[in-house]
Amino acid sequence: MPRTAFSSLLCASTLIGAAVAQVAPARHTSMPTAAQLERMAARFAPTEITADLSSLPESERRALAKMVDAARIIDGLFLTQVWAGNESLLLQLARDTSALGRARLHYFLINKGPWSRLDHNTAFLPGVPEKPASANFYPTDAAKDEIGRWFDSLTGAEKVQATGFFTAIRRRGDGGFHAVPYSVEYQAPLALLAARLRDAAALTSQPTLARYLKTRADALQSNDYYDSDVAWMELDASIEPTIGPYEVYEDEWFNAKAAFEAFITIRDDAETTKLSTFSSNLQELEDHLPIDATYRNPRLGALAPIRVVNEVLASGDGNRAVQTAAFNLPNDERVVKEKGSKRVMLKNVQEAKFRQVLVPISKVALPGGDQANVSFDAFFTHILMHELMHGLGPHQISVGGRATTVRQELKETYSTLEEAKADISGLWALQYLVDRGALDRAFERTMYTTFLASSFRSIRFGITEAHGRGIAIQVNALLDAGAFHGNPDGTFVVDAAKIKHAVAGLTREIMTIQAEGSYGKSTDVLKRLGIVRPEVQRLLDRLEGVPVDIEPIFRTADELQGMKDENK
Repeated sequence: MPRTAFSSLLCASTLIGAAVAQVAPARHTSMPTAAQLERMAARFAPTEITADLSSLPESERRALAKMVDAARIIDGLFLTQVWAGNESLLLQLARDTSALGRARLHYFLINKGPWSRLDHNTAFLPGVPEKPASANFYPTDAAKDEIGRWFDSLTGAEKVQATGFFTAIRRRGDGGFHAVPYSVEYQAPLALLAARLRDAAALTSQPTLARYLKTRADALQSNDYYDSDVAWMELDASIEPTIGPYEVYEDEWFNAKAAFEAFITIRDDAETTKLSTFSSNLQELEDHLPIDATYRNPRLGALAPIRVVNEVLASGDGNRAVQTAAFNLPNDERVVKEKGSKRVMLKNVQEAKFRQVLVPISKVALPGGDQANVSFDAFFTHILMHELMHGLGPHQISVGGRATTVRQELKETYSTLEEAKADISGLWALQYLVDRGALDRAFERTMYTTFLASSFRSIRFGITEAHGRGIAIQVNALLDAGAFHGNPDGTFVVDAAKIKHAVAGLTREIMTIQAEGSYGKSTDVLKRLGIVRPEVQRLLDRLEGVPVDIEPIFRTADELQGMKDENK
C-alpha cells in the first residue's frame, strides 16, 4: 500500500479506537515465514490503477481530492466491522520493522485483517482467533441461535431496525440485546466522513453530485439512507462516488449487516452510452425468465441506469483481497422496488484483471484452439449482465402468506446463491439477446468460452467467499449436465450442444428456490455443489504461478494527495 494510503489507514484506525475484544489463544502451531507470506501476497499482482482527470476543471479536482480523503476513512471503519481487534493489531504490526513484520503488515493490509481470505480464512498471524462469522456486528459472547431467537421475538418497527442493514447488535446491561444505529456505533469517524463530504459538496459545481454528497453526509449522521440512495440513483456527473454501508458479505450469520465501502470513480461517457441500450431490454428479459410466470415481476423499478467508470480509489469492503469489478446498488429492497438499481462497471479494474489474470489462466485451462475465443468484450459484457440480473428475478416474496424478502428467508446462504443466480442468468440473458438479434451471433462463440475460463479465475477466490462458492455451484452443475467437460490433458471445453439448455435449467432452479424462499433447498445446493471437485482442483494446482487477482496501487489517488500536500 502506498505510504499516503497506509498513513490514512493508521489515522483512521486510531480515530475509531474501538475496544479490543479478548481473543482466544491461537491454535496454530506455526505461522507463515516472511518468505511464505511474500509468496501468498504474490498471488495479488501489484497493478497501477489510473484514471484520466484531464477533462476535470480545477474545482472538480479539488472536490475529487476531498472525496478521496473521505474514502480513506472507510478503511478504518471496515477494519473495526470485521473484528474488534483489528485496529490494535494494525498498530502493533506497524511498529515491527523486521522482514517478517513488514511481510505480515503487507498481507494484513491486503486482507483487511489477520485471516487469508483466499485460504478459507486461515489465520496467518499468531494469537488471533478464528475469523468470527458474526464479524463485529454482534456481541462476541452471543451465539447465532441466540440472536436468531431474539430476532424472531421482535415485531414491527423494532424488528425492522434490529434486522436492518444499518444497526449493530449489542448487549444491554441486563444481558439482553438491543440494536445500536451505525450513526451511534461509529459516531466519531462518521462525523469526520460527513464533514469531508460536505467540503466536497461545497467545491463541486455539479448539482446532482452536490446533492448526493450532502444527503449522504446527512445519512451518515441520521442513519436514514433513503434520500441519499435516491440521490445516488439520480446522480449525473463526471465524478461518480459511492460511499457508505452496502454489502452484507462480512455478516456470515444472517447476511443482514452492511459493511462500509467506498468507490471514487470518473465516468466514462463513451462506454456508458454504448452500454446504456441494455437497460431498455430489462423488462423483456424479466418477462421471459425461464421460471413460473407467477414469480416474474410485471413492473420493474423505474430506473436502471448503467455507469461505466474508471476507478480512482476503492476502500473498505470495496478493497479487501479480491477486487470488485462491478457492483449493483443499492441493496435496500424498498429502494430497489421503488426506484430500481444502478449498475456500475469499473472498466480499468476489469481491464487489469483480464490482462493480469484471465488471459494467463486461459493458456493453461483451455485447449489451444479455444484460447482465441477468450475476449475482453465477452468478459466485460457478462459482468455487466451479471449486475443487471441482480435486479431481475424474485426479491420481494410471500412465504406461507407472509410478506418477506429472499435475503431474509435464505439467511447466510443468500449472498452465495444470489451471486450464482446473477452469473448464470446473465449467460441466459446474453443468449436471449443473441437469439433475438440484439447481439451479434458471433458473440455466442466467445461468451461461453470466456465464462468457462473466468470460472477458474473466480473459483480461486475461495469457496468461503460468496462469488467463489457461487462459481463452484455453477461449474459443478454444468459439469453434471455435460455442458462443460474435461479433456485427458486436464483442459476444459464447452459442449455447444448442451450449454444453452443447462444454463436455462440452472437459472430456473436457483430462481425458483429464491421465489419459494426455501432455506432448506438453498442449503442443499450449497452443500452439494458449492465444493471444489478433484478434476477442478487438479487444474487449479496447475495455475499456481498465475496471479489470483490484482493488488491495486491507486496512482491517481496518490497524485491527488500529493498535489494537496504541495498546496498546504
